[in-house]
Amino acid sequence: MEELLRQDATAQARAVRQGQVSPRELVEAAIAKIEQHDGEINAVIHQRFERALQDADAAPEGTPFRGVPILLKDLGWPQKGEPYNAGSRTLDGVGIPADGYGVTRLREAGFVILGRTNTPEFGTTITTEPSAFGPTRNPYDTAYSAGGSSGGSAAAVAAGMVAIATASDGGGSIRIPASMCGLVGLKPTRGRCSFGPGSGEGWGGFSVSGFVTRTVRDTAAGLDLVSGYEPGDPYAAPALPRPLVQEVGTDPGRLRIGFVAVHPRGDVPEEPELVTAVTGAAALLESLGHEVVQAHPDALADQDFRLIFGDIVSNNVAAEVESVGRWRGKPVDLAELEPRNRAMAEAGRRHSAVDQVLATQWIDGFRRRMAVWWDDFDLLLAPSLGIAPFELGWIPRDDLTTSFGRTAMAVSFTSIFNATGQPSISLPLHTTRAGVPVGVQLVAAMGREDLLVRVASQVEQAKPFEHPAMR
Repeated sequence: MEELLRQDATAQARAVRQGQVSPRELVEAAIAKIEQHDGEINAVIHQRFERALQDADAAPEGTPFRGVPILLKDLGWPQKGEPYNAGSRTLDGVGIPADGYGVTRLREAGFVILGRTNTPEFGTTITTEPSAFGPTRNPYDTAYSAGGSSGGSAAAVAAGMVAIATASDGGGSIRIPASMCGLVGLKPTRGRCSFGPGSGEGWGGFSVSGFVTRTVRDTAAGLDLVSGYEPGDPYAAPALPRPLVQEVGTDPGRLRIGFVAVHPRGDVPEEPELVTAVTGAAALLESLGHEVVQAHPDALADQDFRLIFGDIVSNNVAAEVESVGRWRGKPVDLAELEPRNRAMAEAGRRHSAVDQVLATQWIDGFRRRMAVWWDDFDLLLAPSLGIAPFELGWIPRDDLTTSFGRTAMAVSFTSIFNATGQPSISLPLHTTRAGVPVGVQLVAAMGREDLLVRVASQVEQAKPFEHPAMR
């Protein structure tokens, strides 16, 4: 069982189909792993182990992932009747009335949900250290952050508790924890996965749903399951030519790839570990036959983006706080929030509806300026995280100037593509001298997850991903 838990979800599902292990045995082994190690890691904040065993016993024959354990991020991914906090005590005791469409699809595919994972309050920062549930620790070095906001999910997968966990990404929240925990993390195209039935979009379209996994094929299979338009969704991603799992191992052909290792905006210091990671990945891609040149979209250097993006997120945080009050039947006193979210909600309340429309229009123009670069290039290679991996506490709770400044540097290569809606994937191709992973990011044109999966699987085959933090 220990060896099976070290394999990916695709291999675990095959073992169940072939009768090598029963769904209950697989789920029991994952539960034992969580009970053994989560006291140190603090990734799983809500457990449903008894119900998971019942679900394993009832797992229907013929489903593609029958009996495979999975964890859900406790932000989005609602499951009927289960606790939901989004990293905040403001939601204590609030019940979930219905499964989200993504959760329904995972259950129909045979996955067994073991519980929910830690996340920063409302997912507004890049480290998972909520005052409500405590810090999630990086399995590679427990003094380090696991990243955020999908830090609990990433830590659980990296530590070997489960092979796959759900995630979401509004400014880097799939790619950053994937980078810091040595995982594959694909941020899909805007509109690829539905937020229904409870909502239409997150953060004005910046946020998307996805997974953190150990292998490209698991990421592809997970997205195949949860992708697709649902009636009433505000928009839909361009249709993919075929399932993403069929792109795994498919030759991408010779691509033109631009790369950037130091942020051209000028307010993000050069980080040697990131330069090493990106230039090493560029050399690997060139060795695989691709044309790789130092180039990036001019709009990446725009000095106004950071402020406009922050204003739109603050507006959405203010609206989320209002929604929480309506949901629980009692307005949220801003004193209930962590300092970061209190400040963001206050800022959002000061902005007018006209401010929001003008900011959205600015992003519309920025998106077009960015998109034209992909007329001449197939992919952009860049760091996943704009800074070196950092220890817990590096993003301070009370010093908001430092907190917001460091967060802005960290998301400098990721938030751009939440604004444009383009798909991007973080791959674990470097490790720092301190032994903590560093991911590199590949970005494709709108709707081209198929190309990302092809190239990512080609890279994975050439330089297989290692996961020494599994316990």
